[in-house]
Amino acid sequence: MNKKILISGGSRGIGAATVEAFAAAGDQVVFLYQSSHEAAQEICRRTGAASIPADVTDSNTVRDAVDQAAKLLGGLDVLVCNAGISWIGQICDTSDANWQQICNTNLASVFYLCRSASEYMVKNHSGRIINVGSVWGRCGASCEVAYSASKAGVRGLTMALAKELAPSGITVNCVEPGVIATDMNAGFSPEELNQLIEEIPLSRMGEPAEVARVIAFLASDAASYVTGQCIGVDGGFGV
Repeated sequence: MNKKILISGGSRGIGAATVEAFAAAGDQVVFLYQSSHEAAQEICRRTGAASIPADVTDSNTVRDAVDQAAKLLGGLDVLVCNAGISWIGQICDTSDANWQQICNTNLASVFYLCRSASEYMVKNHSGRIINVGSVWGRCGASCEVAYSASKAGVRGLTMALAKELAPSGITVNCVEPGVIATDMNAGFSPEELNQLIEEIPLSRMGEPAEVARVIAFLASDAASYVTGQCIGVDGGFGV
């Protein structure tokens, strides 16, 4: 049966690959995006998905966007919380604004989306929530304290919510990508990327589609007994 999917941060990177994966499987997809209007339009044209511009750091905007998506889809089976940003710098150079922006985008948005989407899922006594964390949320990254802390929060939120929603037939899991070939890592110099790749047991960066396939698995019937798990998609980087 085709599923009704909502994805945040769907206009590029892992989010765009996830939109493509679900659309290719024949699922109905709506995705949220912040400001990449042209990219969002292109993905809609290519996949048949629908898009909604939304600031996921605002709880009222998120509630309205989830309601709009559920109306477009005729329900809501799967939520993928993917929207995220990074900032690199020493803690003494991390401003209050940096900290708040990172935590609001990477963690608060997940809370807002899960809170709104779970209302639909609890009524149906079924649903899948997949959060996108990071290997840095598990092991921490030097000069990325805010990012690492926010992604560690996603890990904790996932495990707690899995226990809370399990009696309602809803699974909640987290994928934790490593070094993936996305815009977020495009700012590294070739030398910096080579240093990172040297630390990856599989000796290469990951592709967004490789993360999307794990997300699609967690939304599938094959993962019906999987919940509360944080699954690394990192080429062994976090081992």
